[in-house]
Amino acid sequence: MTVRRLGSLVAGLITTLVVAACSTSGTRVVLLPQADGTPSAVVVSTQDGEETLSEPFQRATAKSRERGAPVVDKVDPSRLEAENKALFELMPPAPQRFTVYFEQNETVLTATSQRTLNEALVAAQARSGGEIVVAGHTDTVGTVAHNDDLSRVRAAQVRQIFVDKGFQSNRIEAVGRGERELAIQTADEVPEPRNRRVTIEVR
Repeated sequence: MTVRRLGSLVAGLITTLVVAACSTSGTRVVLLPQADGTPSAVVVSTQDGEETLSEPFQRATAKSRERGAPVVDKVDPSRLEAENKALFELMPPAPQRFTVYFEQNETVLTATSQRTLNEALVAAQARSGGEIVVAGHTDTVGTVAHNDDLSRVRAAQVRQIFVDKGFQSNRIEAVGRGERELAIQTADEVPEPRNRRVTIEVR
């Protein structure tokens, strides 16, 4: 049995639970809900066919001694957790997201955002071996090229703060989105403070 992501329906990290089903001499794959409620899907394949899991707690079962595509049904969430308690205890906690804001056309954090950044640092320190994704954004003041550069500088600055605090640089991804992913939709050349931001995902 193989499991792959269905890219067009994926938002974020897909969580699946693969369980060796001894009583049926096969393997089961259960699609778990994402922590933030966004949709996800996986395709479960055998040599004889494939099925798509796109709803939380859908289950695909492939029996090792029988031919045919995986059989899909739904599992009771409480029963699933009770029967696989050890596996659920090993699952990592849900990602945490933080947003810090910048002064207009600057790489200087606002005073409130300094506190938020400290909260993100504490959350990251509590996750041994975790990853951090930093994405810089701007408002629509200035050219697209300028804002691309500015967003990358903002992301790199936040990334460096984590590195200076002792986090391994290879655990931190920093990207710039410029003005392409506005939190608040505005016309061009609008100085919207809520768009001048860096998002930090600790996972």
